[in-house]
Amino acid sequence: MLPIIAIVGPTGVGKTALSVALAKYFDAEIINADSMQVYQGLNIGTAKITEEEKGGIPHHLFDICKVEDSYTVYHYQKDCRKMIDEIQKRGKNIIIVGGTGLYLKAALYDYRFLEHQEKKEYLELSNEELYKKVKKLNPDYREHINNRQRLVSTLNRLEEETNRSIKEKAIGNELLYPVYVIGLTTNREQLYQKIDKRVDEMMKKGLKKEVLPYYQEKKVPQAILNGIGYKEWKFFVLGMMDENAVIEQIKKNSRHYAKRQYTFFNHQFQVTWFNTDYDDFNQTINEVIAWIDMKNSRK
Repeated sequence: MLPIIAIVGPTGVGKTALSVALAKYFDAEIINADSMQVYQGLNIGTAKITEEEKGGIPHHLFDICKVEDSYTVYHYQKDCRKMIDEIQKRGKNIIIVGGTGLYLKAALYDYRFLEHQEKKEYLELSNEELYKKVKKLNPDYREHINNRQRLVSTLNRLEEETNRSIKEKAIGNELLYPVYVIGLTTNREQLYQKIDKRVDEMMKKGLKKEVLPYYQEKKVPQAILNGIGYKEWKFFVLGMMDENAVIEQIKKNSRHYAKRQYTFFNHQFQVTWFNTDYDDFNQTINEVIAWIDMKNSRK
C-alpha cells in the first residue's frame, strides 16, 4: 500500500480534480480535510464536490453534521483517524484533500489536546499582586487595579495560554502515518484571478440564496459567522454593505486566507509543490503520478 497522500494548497488550484484523478489511478478513497465541507447544506460557498465530480470514488467526512452543530478539530481528529483505519482494513489507498491545515496536522501527527485547566480564584493574592502577575504576562494590560473580577479572569486566561504554548512546543510534530504531502500552487496573480472568478461563479450559482436564510434564525450558527463566503453577509443583513461590497470583501478575505494557508503548509509540513497547468491539467496530474510512482519505487 502507498503512504497516505495528502493534497494541500489554496482555493482554486485544482485540489479536488487532482484528488479524484489520483484516487482512480491508485485505487484510493478520499477523506475531506476542509473545515467547512463537513457541514450539510453549505455547498456553494465551500465549492463542495458534486456527486458527478466524485466519479464513483468513495468520499468521506463530507456533510457529516448540521450547520448548527459544534464540530471542531478535536472531533475531526477522531473521525479522520477512525476513517483511516477503516479504509486501510479494506486494503485501499487513502487520499486526504483540503485546505484546512490544522485538520491535517491534528489527524496525521501526534497532536494532543490539552485538558482545560481548572479556573483559579487566587484568593491568596491581593489586587496589587494580581495586577503585577497580569502585567508580567501582558505588559499592555490597561484594566483598573480595583477590578478584581477582571484581573482574576485575565490571569486565568493568560496562564492557560502560556502553559499551552510551552507544552505544545513538545507535541504535535511526530507523524503517525507514512505520508506524501503534495501541494498545488500557481503564481500569485493567477491565483488571485482564479479566486475572484470562483467567487463570481458562486454568486451565479446562488451563494446569496444559500447564505441569507441562516441570518434569519434567532441564533446564527457559528459556522456561518466564521466561514469565508458566509460571514461577510452579516454586514449586508445589517445594512452596512451592499451586495457588491460583500462580494469584494469575500474576494479580499479569500486572498488573505490563501496567504495564511501557504504560510501554514510550508511551516508545518514537508510539502512537494507542483504548479497547476490550467491549460492542460492532465499534465499536472501526470507529473504528480510520476513523482509518487518514483518515490514508491525507491522504498
